[in-house]
Amino acid sequence: MAGIGFSLRKLFDKKGIFNLCRAYGYAGIISTGPMLLGAALLGGISFAARLGGMPTHDRELLNCMLTYSLLASLFISSWFNMGVTRFVSDMFYEGKNEKVMPSFYGSSAIMLVLCVVLYGTFLHFSGVSPLYQFLCLWFSLILIVVWNEMIYLTAVKDYQSVVLSFSISLMTGFLLVLIAILLGSVRIEVFMLAIISAYGLLMCRYLKVLLDYFPTQTGSNFSFLGWMDKYRSVVVTGGMLNIGLFSHMIVMYFGPLKVQMEGLFYGAPQYDIPALFAFFSLLITTINFIASVEVRFYPRYRDYYGLFNGNGSIQEIEQAEVKMLSVLRQELVYAGHKQLFATILFIVIAPPVLEALPLGFTSLSANVFRFLCVGYGTYAIASSMMLILLYFEDYTHALIGSSLFAIISTAATIWQVLYGNQNFYGIGFFAGALVLFLVSVFGLEYHTKRLPYYLLARQSILPHKERGPLVFIADKLDERQKRLEAEQQKRLAEYKRDAS
Repeated sequence: MAGIGFSLRKLFDKKGIFNLCRAYGYAGIISTGPMLLGAALLGGISFAARLGGMPTHDRELLNCMLTYSLLASLFISSWFNMGVTRFVSDMFYEGKNEKVMPSFYGSSAIMLVLCVVLYGTFLHFSGVSPLYQFLCLWFSLILIVVWNEMIYLTAVKDYQSVVLSFSISLMTGFLLVLIAILLGSVRIEVFMLAIISAYGLLMCRYLKVLLDYFPTQTGSNFSFLGWMDKYRSVVVTGGMLNIGLFSHMIVMYFGPLKVQMEGLFYGAPQYDIPALFAFFSLLITTINFIASVEVRFYPRYRDYYGLFNGNGSIQEIEQAEVKMLSVLRQELVYAGHKQLFATILFIVIAPPVLEALPLGFTSLSANVFRFLCVGYGTYAIASSMMLILLYFEDYTHALIGSSLFAIISTAATIWQVLYGNQNFYGIGFFAGALVLFLVSVFGLEYHTKRLPYYLLARQSILPHKERGPLVFIADKLDERQKRLEAEQQKRLAEYKRDAS
């Protein structure tokens, strides 16, 4: 969400190593907190289950249940994330902060219903016990709310509360697992309840932060639907990115590496484990983008666009454009260098360490890990550039890049499963990420050379009224909400008049 960097810059302006580490820590927790919590809990609970003597089949089924619930929640929320983000950003720009929380309730409600219908149907036919089905669905529902909260938390400047909530939730999850082990209750349902409790606590604390920040709430809960119609390409971009990011893992559940845990729950441990740890290699760029690119780039971006809205001369606009693009190039180059260093470091150091741990990390897993590290590193840089395209409202190249990424990553992985060599598993995902990178580079180069044209010549002279089914629904619900609020005001006025 454009503008988070303005708040983070206050932290980076403070001198000293401690303040610098604190600023990067806040940026990391805000941007990747729930993911880190999930990875830490998954790894820690897997180790605790092994330590507590949980049978191998139960441990693998537990990991599979957690993974499926995580993927289900990410898939559903990914189709709403960017549309909701755009709505919230526009409300901030227009000074309509009171419409923020209603959109959170409305978007959360729709996603929760979709999760119950889609994931609930899968669980019904999954072949696991009803208790496990309920726990998986419960966990996925909580995750959806947390992912949605993270969109809104990018606007909250109370970083200490966000980080404190994350830390308390993490410790609560581990504490509950340790208590279960000490009591000798090392069972799947007990561990699932511990994880659900940790994320549930995180959800409640994040909601409190949001309610403290947005105490006033007016308008329909579904006004954001109009933005989903208005910015369809952005909505599809978010969904396609997540498909490309995770489809290669799902494809492997049907390949030669698959292991049936129970019913429809399949896993591919020789691929899943290296994928999980290779994913950590892109966190360097993710955090750097939030903490560095937005902190330095956004002020230049804001100044440049402000000159078009104000009284900037042609010379001032040209100078601001040069400064903005110079900072952008510098930050993208720095991000690329950091990601390259992180990728090389992971490839060299991580495999021997992972092979030494009791994770079932094989030589095949090591090969997969190396290819996926390169793929995730490429994706990290490509997605950063694609997000800059969204800053410049170049939705076309973002849509093309994300769609090709999803298609190629999925199709290439399927081809590998059917005809490829197992030692080269992971190249399919890398191929998709590479195409996303090339499209993003081309789009950024093409668009930035024509910024004044896109800002002025392509704008509508007359106001344009957006049309579409979701816009129609949103308008009708807004009208209904206004009538209800007017009736409430009228009744309140009559009550005060009668009381006086």
